[in-house]
Amino acid sequence: MNKNLQIAIKASLEAGKVIMQVYDTPFDVEIKDDKSPLTEADKKANDVINSYLINTEFPIISEENKQTDYPTRKNWTTCWVVDPVDGTKEFIKRNGEFTVNIALVTNGKPELGVIYVPATKTIYVANVTTKEAFKTQLDSHDASVEEVISAAIVLQPKAPESNPVQVVGSRSHMSQETLDFVESIKKEGKEVEVVSKGSSLKFCLVAEGNADVYPRFAPTMEWDTAAGQAICNAVGIDVISQETNQSLLYNKENLLNPWFLVSKN
Repeated sequence: MNKNLQIAIKASLEAGKVIMQVYDTPFDVEIKDDKSPLTEADKKANDVINSYLINTEFPIISEENKQTDYPTRKNWTTCWVVDPVDGTKEFIKRNGEFTVNIALVTNGKPELGVIYVPATKTIYVANVTTKEAFKTQLDSHDASVEEVISAAIVLQPKAPESNPVQVVGSRSHMSQETLDFVESIKKEGKEVEVVSKGSSLKFCLVAEGNADVYPRFAPTMEWDTAAGQAICNAVGIDVISQETNQSLLYNKENLLNPWFLVSKN
């Protein structure tokens, strides 16, 4: 297995371990300048991940790191893109739908991705170059890379033209743009079923065949999507910008993503 992918797996498992240590105790919630929540779990997980990735030759873009100025970043051919706890709101709600996201990006495109779900000890792993993607249900955060590989289940997206069409979205408060998207499917004579998950698990739903399409017509940051895009791309699913009609790109001057659509073309 790719050396950097092994490092990302180890980092995600160790981060998941410290996240759950906080999850199982009372914890405080801070509000950052951008109004998003921050907990001790975000900070501890970020420290753990940095300790692994800093030993590689590649710089790191992480939600919880101070961002490097673009005049420096634009010269990075390859870099890590990390969200130590994706779905902090889900973490605070204690509903289990939060993840550790680690991706390696080259020339703006994800080439490796790991998503770890600490609450269920489920890990998703992808190598876009070799078109390999799998998930493993673990017994412990202390699992070895060999154990992750030995129990792996290959991800298989749904066949196209399914009916009903399963759309990833919020059951309770979808945006008007998403409602319009759903209506456009119905006008094709198909039924629609809405499926819902928190964090980057939305990408995993599509990649493993539990949904057909994920329209994201709301703001996200690069660290929210890079690992999920790697997992989707590895199984032939596109993550298409609604601005450019091309794949989402990373290490941009503005780390804010455009709206996008995740589907198999």
